[in-house]
Amino acid sequence: MDREKFISLCNKKEKLIRTEAGFSQEKMAHVLGISKKTLVEIEKGRRTLGWTGSVALCSIFSDSEVLQAAFGGYPDEVIKSLAFEQKEVVYHQTMGGNIWWRDLDMHNGYKIQQNIMSNHYRILDEKNRRVSSSFDYEEMKMRLRDI
Repeated sequence: MDREKFISLCNKKEKLIRTEAGFSQEKMAHVLGISKKTLVEIEKGRRTLGWTGSVALCSIFSDSEVLQAAFGGYPDEVIKSLAFEQKEVVYHQTMGGNIWWRDLDMHNGYKIQQNIMSNHYRILDEKNRRVSSSFDYEEMKMRLRDI
């Protein structure tokens, strides 16, 4: 996934998220910091949320079942993977991938997992803390070997 695909997915899911939240177009536009006219154009496919609007949507509605189904969990990890160089990302403890993740490789107590929805990868340490995240499996395998 790249930023364009991320934005496209957010554009497609915005109306479902708005409906899930029970918001009118006016309320949703206010929450996202855009005009109602812009929101209507986005919902009709004539405009886009862009990177900033997509990040706002995912941040504000991170508990949305629609978003979690689309990204295979909370979207923050996808956003961080797209926003930062790998060495800049700060991760938190995970639940170990019981839902949304499949184990691909293990080495010295660390494991590579792939998200079944967004297809991005992550490395978890022996305490299920994220060590690394990327959309490049070969990069993740090299990092795992270096651990």
